[in-house]
Amino acid sequence: MQLLLIRHGESQGNVESRLQGRADFPLSDLGVGQAGALADKLASSGIDALYSSPLLRAKMTADAVAGAAGLDVVEDDRLQEYDVGEISGMTWPEVKERYPEIARQYREESEFPRFPGSESRDDFSARVQASINEIVVRHKDDGKVAVVTHGGPILVYVMESLGTPYSRPPRFRVDDTSIHTIEFSERAGFPERTIVGLNDISHLRSLDRVTADASSEEAEE
Repeated sequence: MQLLLIRHGESQGNVESRLQGRADFPLSDLGVGQAGALADKLASSGIDALYSSPLLRAKMTADAVAGAAGLDVVEDDRLQEYDVGEISGMTWPEVKERYPEIARQYREESEFPRFPGSESRDDFSARVQASINEIVVRHKDDGKVAVVTHGGPILVYVMESLGTPYSRPPRFRVDDTSIHTIEFSERAGFPERTIVGLNDISHLRSLDRVTADASSEEAEE
C-alpha cells in the first residue's frame, strides 16, 4: 500500500507568520485554493481512506479532498502539530520580546529549544509514530491512504522511515499541500518502507502563487 502524508494548505496563521502549534487557524484564501487543487489531484488518482488532524487548517484541507473523492474524514488527535506551549499563536517578534533566549536558541543552535509548557519531542514523535503505524496496519491491503496533517508530523515520520534522527535543520521541504509518499511492502528482500516521493506540489502549478514560505522549518507550523 501507499501512504500519502499531506500538509495542510496555507493557513491564516502562516500568513501572519505565527508559530501555530495547537492554535487553531482556518485556511487563508490561497490555502482554500491549494486544498481544491489537491482535492482534484487525489480524486483522479484514487484513494481508499482519508485521515486528518482535527486542527482546522488540516480538517478544512481534508474536507476538500473528501468532497472530491467521496470519502469520509477520520480524525485522530495524535496527528495534531507539535504543542509549543505558551508561545502557541505568537509571532516571532512577540517570541523574541517575551522569550529572547529561546528565540536565539531556535534560530542559532542545532538542538531544539524547550518552549515553556510544550510537550517533549520524544512524546511528540511517539504519538505521531503510533497513529500513523496503526493506520498503515489497518489499511495494509488497500491501495492508497491519505493522511492530512502538519509539517512536524510529516518530518518526524519521514525521517524515521529514512532512519534519520529528527533534527534541525530539515533535509527536505514540506510545502503547503505537499504530498510525501511512502510505499509499504511485505515482500521478502524488500525494505518495509520505501520513500517514493517527497514534497510533490505539482498540483499547485495552476495557482498564481504555489507556496507561502512553504518549507516549514520546524514542526511548529
